[in-house]
Amino acid sequence: MTKNKNLHGLHLSRRAALAAVAVSAAALFAAPAPSFAEDKSIKVGIMAGEEEDIWRVVASEAGKKGLKIETVIFNDYTQPNEALERGEIDANAFQHQPYLDNQIQQHGYHIIRVGYTGVWPIGLYTKKYKSVAEIPKGAVIGVPNDPSNEGRALRVLQSEGLIKLKEGTGILATVADVTDNPKKIEIKELDAGIVGRSIDDLDAGIVNTDWALKSGLSPAERIAQEPITDNPYRNFIAVKDDNKDADWVKTLVSSYQNDTVKAEFDKVYKGTGLSAY
Repeated sequence: MTKNKNLHGLHLSRRAALAAVAVSAAALFAAPAPSFAEDKSIKVGIMAGEEEDIWRVVASEAGKKGLKIETVIFNDYTQPNEALERGEIDANAFQHQPYLDNQIQQHGYHIIRVGYTGVWPIGLYTKKYKSVAEIPKGAVIGVPNDPSNEGRALRVLQSEGLIKLKEGTGILATVADVTDNPKKIEIKELDAGIVGRSIDDLDAGIVNTDWALKSGLSPAERIAQEPITDNPYRNFIAVKDDNKDADWVKTLVSSYQNDTVKAEFDKVYKGTGLSAY
């Protein structure tokens, strides 16, 4: 009897052990396993307007992975990097590399690119003329006044034969680098957000796509555009240097770079912006 009892007890112990292993395995495969604490919350700075629609979808995708995104809306290009540097937000998504490089040079920011989002080709818009050839002598053309976008705008004017820049001028060209201006165009430097809204008072203006949309400008009013191939002005998600390898950053980037967000991007921008990852 003792022998049978012991054998019976051993049999039950093995069964219990196997059951425990099975339960543990089931729990392992059933439980979500984000690489950071569940329900982590971050703040992401974006520009007001169309990007709000895009980031609602990004936030939804991130939520499925245990990452909660709160968007912080800005109306001025200088604000998102200031807020990120001060720790008021955890990431931002609004700028390209030439702009960030200039901001780091000016302010010493500790900010780094972690994942591309889209590219918005800058264009020459006008409500008065149908082509670049129609632009008259002495025309007033508005350009963005921040260093990276001003250089970008001047390169468009050069590619259309309206001006010529000093040999070897890089992407941070300024009006001082103009060496030839055959039509004696007056280049008016304005805040990037003002150029599009001032188009009625200008002969033409170089406008960033996002500001063109906000200003009610249509592709039909764009008479020239920078090339898209090998464009150095792809926008991206940025974080502080010391967060670049954080698990939540990888989740944030993957929550943007997917087909669901791309579909919303294409719907919102209707071809004026292109996914860039």
